[in-house]
Amino acid sequence: MSPRPPRETATVPPHIQTRLEAAGLRRTLATRAVLGLFLAKPTDGLTHAQALGALTARGLEINRVTLYRLLDRLAACGVLQRHTDDQARTWRFSLAPLETDAADEGALPRFECDACHRQFRLADAGAPTRAIAQDLLDTLARLGHQGERVDVSVHGTCSSCVESAA
Repeated sequence: MSPRPPRETATVPPHIQTRLEAAGLRRTLATRAVLGLFLAKPTDGLTHAQALGALTARGLEINRVTLYRLLDRLAACGVLQRHTDDQARTWRFSLAPLETDAADEGALPRFECDACHRQFRLADAGAPTRAIAQDLLDTLARLGHQGERVDVSVHGTCSSCVESAA
């Protein structure tokens, strides 16, 4: 990292700090800056390149490999979620929901706008989706597999992008 100080750093909310500590991650300048990107726009999904560009624009020069590792570690400890962007053939990272129950996190479906890549949690669809997810996990268990979570994602165009296109 460059000695040039960033223009802003994020304070780490307690629920995120708890997840960082549980995973053994330190609250470094780079960690706070990366979290700041996602806390500023919690529904946006960023690629590695977009995150790198945003950090550079904020005055933090971070090695691209260090950023890859940090994004992966933040996803592994449940602070970020990693999703495939099939159109760009890359990963997108977004802030994980506040819920601490991993079963609820994976079972709640999300809607991702293919135009702006914002993500919306569909909490109203939670109960039926959890039942389907549990059925899938039970089926896997009967086959001898160990399913950990079920991710449900609906892709399309959000109302904001539909309106701006009209």
